[in-house]
Amino acid sequence: QVQLVESGGGLVQPGGSLTLSCTASGFTLDYWAIGWFRQAPGKEREGVSCITKAGTTYYADSVKGRFTISRDNAKNTMYLQMNGLHPEDTAVYYCATRIERWGSCLAPGRYDYWGQGTQVTVSS
Repeated sequence: QVQLVESGGGLVQPGGSLTLSCTASGFTLDYWAIGWFRQAPGKEREGVSCITKAGTTYYADSVKGRFTISRDNAKNTMYLQMNGLHPEDTAVYYCATRIERWGSCLAPGRYDYWGQGTQVTVSS
């Protein structure tokens, strides 16, 4: 039973930076990919960034060059460093774990375990 807990959200100014953390706990942590997703009010949940078991990273076009995904296996923690934040980045950010190996790891539909989310608000 895997549990994921996000932290690090908050209110930041446009152009500011924020780092999100996702800590995993539980008996089984087998996965093909782990990723960050976000959902803004009135919008569908979308993939932000993901990293595969092999360490390959992927980013949504909207965040390329601004966000960086990383992981610390020893701490069972994944991070999302967000720089140059835009108001459009405002959303609830979720981390998730996916077992299935096939398809895009940016697609939210096949992830198995989800955290509760952390709110990121970019506003003056």
